[in-house]
Amino acid sequence: MRRKSAETRQEIIDAAYTLFYQKGFMRTGVDAIANAAGITKRTLYQHFGSKDELIGAVLEHQHQIALERIRRWADYMTGTPAQMVMALFEKLVQWAAETEWQGSGFTRAAMEFADLPGHPARKAARRQKQEIEMVLTKKFNGQGFDDAEKLVREVLLLIEGCQSLALIHEDLDYIDAARHAALILVRNYQSDI
Repeated sequence: MRRKSAETRQEIIDAAYTLFYQKGFMRTGVDAIANAAGITKRTLYQHFGSKDELIGAVLEHQHQIALERIRRWADYMTGTPAQMVMALFEKLVQWAAETEWQGSGFTRAAMEFADLPGHPARKAARRQKQEIEMVLTKKFNGQGFDDAEKLVREVLLLIEGCQSLALIHEDLDYIDAARHAALILVRNYQSDI
């Protein structure tokens, strides 16, 4: 019985994530999630006490998947700091070129719940972005930068910005522009070493 319950819970999370990513967190109703998971709304509420609790569970599940993706990207980042930045943006372009790409679900969640700082979505987005920053800082720390943390924050600003503009304009060239700016940042940091 527990296995069936765990499977149902995961099916709800998977269905909810797909709908949240496609339509947004606020615009996706519990009825639509239950229908997509092939369950009743009552069953959904037996697993999750509220839509906010479900959102938190979905983002926690996605956190693990997204963090694993960024760790793979970090493993792919080798060579000089400039080569590392090129590799990072190459992976970003590959991800963004996927047909259903709509940017970072964590960023989108934070924006949807911008007026609710204590909401589970805001907390999950903050945690996700902090952990990505830590992974990349660790990677760049090995390159001899005095302030790898500051460099990574600036690169992450470029990544967040280019994703937003790529979505707004439906043009992935913004990712290339951010890559170019990141390479300039790296060169500036290297001249300080």
